[in-house]
Amino acid sequence: MIDPLRALVARLMRGPIADRSVAVAERAARWRPGCLAILTYHRVDDPAARPDLMPSLVSATPAAFAEQMAMLARHYQPVSMADVLDALDTPERIPPRAVLVTFDDAYRDLASNAWPVMRSLGIPATVFVPTAFAADPAVPFWWDRLWAATRASDRREPLASPIGPLDVRTPAARRRTIAQVRTWLKTIDHDEAMAHVDGLVAALGDPGEPIRPAVLGWDELRRLAGEGLAVAPHSRHHPLLERVPLDRAVEEIRGSFDDLAREVGTVAPVLAYPSGAHGGMAVEAARRAGMVLAVTTTRGGNDLRTADRLRLRRINVGIRAHAPLIRAELVWAGTLAATR
Repeated sequence: MIDPLRALVARLMRGPIADRSVAVAERAARWRPGCLAILTYHRVDDPAARPDLMPSLVSATPAAFAEQMAMLARHYQPVSMADVLDALDTPERIPPRAVLVTFDDAYRDLASNAWPVMRSLGIPATVFVPTAFAADPAVPFWWDRLWAATRASDRREPLASPIGPLDVRTPAARRRTIAQVRTWLKTIDHDEAMAHVDGLVAALGDPGEPIRPAVLGWDELRRLAGEGLAVAPHSRHHPLLERVPLDRAVEEIRGSFDDLAREVGTVAPVLAYPSGAHGGMAVEAARRAGMVLAVTTTRGGNDLRTADRLRLRRINVGIRAHAPLIRAELVWAGTLAATR
């Protein structure tokens, strides 16, 4: 769904009428064993709790997340990554209405706001970890650096950039500028993009206090893994794998897997492409790094009998998504996967 349509559907898909409508669609849907829907979350928090972090990566508030997980427990069959890997030779072992819940980037609120809810409901989850940040949680992601610098800036004149002047005078202008810059940076070489981030942050000025650690460290990941949370690679430094040379992309993936194996123990040979970028040689890099599965950010469901296992689709959950909308998307994804 395109963004304006999704926004309209999100407004409509609330309340008891929406629940009843989705329930009818669920009963009518042709669910088949072997079809898998995968949900993607990033952060679960109140947007105002960490104003220093990029707000667009908040997937749900804690209250909304609890409602969504309760919905999954009632109406679907949450499965673990181990269940999926065990069923690859016989995909029909995956039950109808199967849903895998995943988290990208290993933000700390997974431990405080999301995992306790899932554990209480018996819902498995997998977190894709960019391991260089787990090794040093004090180092922020580039998008959070850029957001913090833009948010704190008192600059009144446009900011010069290779894509033209950037307006940072008002909150609305800053949000537009950040979105524009993020889109541009994802089209260029990774090292060049990071150099531009450094330059933009320097031009915006010192944001004041450094960004507080936002990513789970090794001790926390070991504790969560001991409680049943699955861990899997998300590269080491979170480059777009299609924007680095092939050998470097392979090392980013393999290094992330090795870091997790060394620091945490059991690790799933499943990659989440950073930012979902799987063009160029990214899929070949995943194959050479020994990944059995890899997930994208392309929307949809997966029939594991026929799907390209290094290009699995997921459903990204955003802050506007309420439980009925997610139910509707799961019906759509499951039906689409079953008819391919």
